[in-house]
Amino acid sequence: MFGESVTVLSGTKKTLFVEAGKMAVKSSQAIFLLSVLCFGVVSYSSLLSTQGRWIVDSSGRRVKLACTTWVSHMEPMLAEGLHKKPLKDIVAKLVQLKFNCVRLTWATYMFTRYGNNTVAQTFDNLHLAQAKQGIAQNNPALLSMTHIQAFEAVVDEVGKQGIMVVLDNHVSNPKWCCADEDGNGFFKDADFDPTEWQSALANVASRFSNKNQVVGMSLRNELRGPRQNEDDWYHYVPDGATAVHNVNPNVLVILSGLNYAIDLSFLKKRSLDSSKWNNKLVYEAHWYPWSVHADTCADTINVVYDNSLFLQDGDQPVPLFLSEFGFDQTGRSKADNAFINCFLTAAAKYDFSWSLWALQGSYYRRDSKLDYEEVFGVLNADWDTIRNPQFMKDLQMLHPMIAEY
Repeated sequence: MFGESVTVLSGTKKTLFVEAGKMAVKSSQAIFLLSVLCFGVVSYSSLLSTQGRWIVDSSGRRVKLACTTWVSHMEPMLAEGLHKKPLKDIVAKLVQLKFNCVRLTWATYMFTRYGNNTVAQTFDNLHLAQAKQGIAQNNPALLSMTHIQAFEAVVDEVGKQGIMVVLDNHVSNPKWCCADEDGNGFFKDADFDPTEWQSALANVASRFSNKNQVVGMSLRNELRGPRQNEDDWYHYVPDGATAVHNVNPNVLVILSGLNYAIDLSFLKKRSLDSSKWNNKLVYEAHWYPWSVHADTCADTINVVYDNSLFLQDGDQPVPLFLSEFGFDQTGRSKADNAFINCFLTAAAKYDFSWSLWALQGSYYRRDSKLDYEEVFGVLNADWDTIRNPQFMKDLQMLHPMIAEY
C-alpha cells in the first residue's frame, strides 16, 4: 500500500475519477455492470468483434477488457507461481480481484521447438529443484505434462472460472523481455524468424480454437531494436494477423506498433486494410513511467494520445487495448506514484480496455536469481496476499464502462 504521504487518488482528482466512472449508464447495461462489480467476470459465451472504437459481443453489447498479465514466456515455460499455490487458487484470486481477463504470455519456441519437453525435464535442466518441489506439492499433475499441455491446463482453469484469455506472443526464445539487442526484437533478428513466428501463431490459434474463453491473440509484444522499420511492419504484421484469422476467425487479432509498443503514430499516414479480418482488428499499446518524458500529466497524456489513443477517434476509429501498464506497487517511488495517478485519469477519460503488468509476485528465475520478486506484481512474493490493496480498489473503479456502444 502507498505510504502515508502518497495516495493513489486524492481530493478533487479522486472525485473527478469516481464521477467519470459513475456517468449515466443506460438500463441495457445494468445486468452487465452488476456482474462486473459483484462477481468480476464477463460471460464469454458470445464471440467478440469490433464496432468502431468498441469491442462488442455477438449481441452488440460492449465488452471492456479489464485484464492482468500472467507471465508464461520465461525459461521455465510455465505460468509463474505454480510452485507457490494450486492453479485453481491463483485463478480464484483473479476472480476475487474482479479481473475479467488474463493476458497469458507465451514464447514462440515453446510451440515450435520445446513443446514436447516435460515441465519436470525443463526444471531439472534449469536446476530449479526447489521450485520443482513446490510444483510437486501444489500442482503435481503438471510435472509430467509437456509445456504445451501445461499451458493448456492453465487456459482451461481460467476459462472454468469464467475469465477471458488473451494469448500474447511475448518473445521467440524463452527469456525476460525486453532489450534492443536481445535477438527477439524485430523481424529477422537472430531469434525472430518470420516464417517460424507465423507457424507458431497458426499453431496456437488452431489449438485453442475450440476454447471460447480465448477471445484474442496478441501477435507480438514490443517490437523494437535497430532493425525496426515501418516497411517491414506493414509487410509482416498483416501476414501474422492473416495466419491467425485463417485458422481461427473467432478471435480478435491484436496488433502492436514500434518502439516497445509505444508508437502507432505511423498509422496516421497509412492505415491497414482490416476488411479481410472481419471486424476483428484491435491495436495495442504500452505505457509505463519511463515511456514518456513530459513535464505534466496533461502533456504526458497528449503524447500518448498522439502515439496511440488517437486510433479511437476520427472517421475510422479502432479499439485500443492498453495491454501493458504498471508501476512499483510498493509505493516507494514518487515518480511511479505520480505516473499511476496520471494513467488512471487518462483511463477514465478515454475508457479503453487494459491489462495491468502484472499478476505474478515472483518468478521461478529471472536474471539468474531464484524466486525473483516482482514489485510491479499484484500479488506479493507469497502469491497469496495483495501487494497494494488500496490501488486494487482504485483500479476496480475502471472496470465499469463509461460509455456504451
